Amino acid sequence: MPAGSTNSDFVELVLACGSWQEAQAIADTLLGKHLVACVEFLEIKSKYHRQGALREADEIKLVMEAAAMNFEKIEAEIKKLHSYDTFVLQQIPIERVSKRAETWWLEETNTKD
Repeated sequence: MPAGSTNSDFVELVLACGSWQEAQAIADTLLGKHLVACVEFLEIKSKYHRQGALREADEIKLVMEAAAMNFEKIEAEIKKLHSYDTFVLQQIPIERVSKRAETWWLEETNTKD
């Protein structure tokens, strides 16, 4: 694939976690199994509706680079470790990526069925 061409094989995954410890455990597991190439950690404050009430929480948002084909495997690993009954794992397609990034992602992620 030429540099900068369209590629829907790779995605960004976004996930909010309830604590640093939880976020690090999820990141370490996914990286250790080569399901993601990179994980970024962002401190956030969230407001949301839950069980009929407006709530607020300090959370850690993970932004992860992964192969789209691994979404179900990633979701299954997160389910084992996440403290929320209903966590939101969002998949955002990456439309363009540099050739070097593509090569690195292929090398670092388990992209075999």
